[in-house]
Parts: sequence; structure tokens; C-alpha cells
Amino acid sequence: MQVNILEARNQLSRLIKAALAGEEVIIANRGEPVVRIVPARAPDQQACPGDGATLLAWLNDHPSPVRQRRTRAEIDADIEAERSAWD
Repeated sequence: MQVNILEARNQLSRLIKAALAGEEVIIANRGEPVVRIVPARAPDQQACPGDGATLLAWLNDHPSPVRQRRTRAEIDADIEAERSAWD
């Protein structure tokens, strides 16, 4: 469904319900599509599949290369150097 801005302003609740029901909702300005209303997250969609234990197991099985590992002091020094460069 495509509606103009005035119509969208007057019927926003209805448009949100339509988008949540899976309908494509487009808001147009003078007939030109400018905005699409979509659900923030599908109800059955997870932010990240699996759980923390699964992620931790994967990270343990796939360690970062030695050249990418840095100590906390090295990271702090790099951050400080980056900030100093902006002065």
C-alpha cells in the first residue's frame, strides 16, 4: 500500500498495524516513494540465533590470529595515540 504524507499522518496507527501484519507500507511525497514502514523486528526473529554459550564455544574454537591479539595496555596506548592525533 502507498499513501501520501497527509494520509499517513492521519492514519498512522492503521499503517503500523498493516506493517506488523506483513503488508508493505510506503509513504510518498507528491507521488514519489520516500519512506517504508517495516516492523522493527519480526516476532519470530531473534537478535542473534543461539545463545551465549554457543557464541563462546565458537570463539574458543576460532581464536583470533596472534597478530590481532593485543594486551589491554596496547589497546589503551593505541586509543591514546588516536586521540592525541586529533589535537
